[in-house]
Amino acid sequence: MRQVKHLLATKGSDIFAIAPEAPVLEAIKHMAERCVGALLVMRGEQLVGIVSERDYARKVILQGRSSAQTAVSEIMSSPVLTVEPETDVFDCMRMCTDSRVRHLPVVHGNRVLGVISIGDLVKEVISAQAEQIDQLQRYITS
Repeated sequence: MRQVKHLLATKGSDIFAIAPEAPVLEAIKHMAERCVGALLVMRGEQLVGIVSERDYARKVILQGRSSAQTAVSEIMSSPVLTVEPETDVFDCMRMCTDSRVRHLPVVHGNRVLGVISIGDLVKEVISAQAEQIDQLQRYITS
């Protein structure tokens, strides 16, 4: 099965991040502009958290807080569950479902290489299963 590094090579390794001091409103605007469900929260080169649409809904909207006056650091998820580039896609899928997270930053040492989402993982697992089915069909019919 493929490893996370193969997913990043295919999808690209764009990193969308925001500073912990930024207002939540700015984070939501960035997510909307980039059509992503989460942003990494970075202090310089250091990953300190992740903020998602889910965090926004639960910790700002439902609590009646102001998006413009609430800092990202007040609602971000931390510590962040991360994976190494060599991690198997099925292991990542298990991590996401067991931990109920939708985004996994890919790190090597202290360096963030990219982010994979549950959608990326589902697509990869389905693709792998389709390849196996095709191989089995060819074996049966030959």
